[in-house]
Amino acid sequence: MAHASAGRVLRGCEPPLQLLVGPLPLLLVLWHTPPSAGSLHVKMAGTTQTVLLNDNATIFCQVYGHPSPNITIMGITWFWKGPASATEDKLFEFFGGHQMIGRPGAMVPLKNLESGNASLQLPGIQLREAGVYRCEVVITPHKAVGQVKLEVVASPVSNLFPEQAVVKENQETHILCMSSGLHLNNITITWRKLSQKDPQEISEGIITNHTNENGMFNVTSFLMLKPSLDDSMTIYQCVIHHKSLPSPQKLNFTLTVIESEKAACILKNIFLYIGAILLAGLILSIIFIFLKKVLPQTNPLSSILKASRNTQTYTGETEEL
Repeated sequence: MAHASAGRVLRGCEPPLQLLVGPLPLLLVLWHTPPSAGSLHVKMAGTTQTVLLNDNATIFCQVYGHPSPNITIMGITWFWKGPASATEDKLFEFFGGHQMIGRPGAMVPLKNLESGNASLQLPGIQLREAGVYRCEVVITPHKAVGQVKLEVVASPVSNLFPEQAVVKENQETHILCMSSGLHLNNITITWRKLSQKDPQEISEGIITNHTNENGMFNVTSFLMLKPSLDDSMTIYQCVIHHKSLPSPQKLNFTLTVIESEKAACILKNIFLYIGAILLAGLILSIIFIFLKKVLPQTNPLSSILKASRNTQTYTGETEEL
């Protein structure tokens, strides 16, 4: 991961007056006075923190042990070290009104610092930004350091094929459950049978495959069934477990089982119905073509008027006779 560097940005038009007076400016005191641990402490979000890909991540760092944090005499620096990196990168630094941003969008809001919250905000976190983050806080003459391992994970996109099916008894059937778009390959797919009684975990007839495409993992799980009539209207459930999910994903499949003879009868009726529709369409097409060739291509109104005149002439001739 390469972070763009930026110069120091001055907060406000002028630095605080107390930084410029006295025999030794306070800013130099912050930078050059060796800090001591004292009673200053920082608290991180445990040893590992997990965030979702593309989220606006907040890496927690809470300052405590000091009576009242004063941002005019306070310094905060955030470092990052990637899994394959030997050195740290400086992401953000704030000292006495001056700040340096080493990663676009990196920020520790000043209003949060006033309450001792030195958490780092990283908008649009990416997979490559996983690693160890170190929060270093200085309130002269005290210093506190904390670090946390950040994991960036992508939530899986899961599908079930098909969602329902009608099969003959004892006919082998396959159900496919697929999850894709995973960064970490620690995913588990299990199957359950949701009958009218208690749900049952399925352990037989399952084949699971893992593939890796451009660093993203895809997982497919097949459930093979040979159902009886008693299994009709049974719901089978695919359950996906992954650390990026607050709760497991659950996808349901409804199975309808029919008798073999009944299934053949149903298929026969379907074919007959389709055949009848096709035959009717063919007959209508033939009639249409025949009429188009036989009937004269004249104006219907002219034909009616001509027929009317012929009728009148025939009537007059009859009267003369």
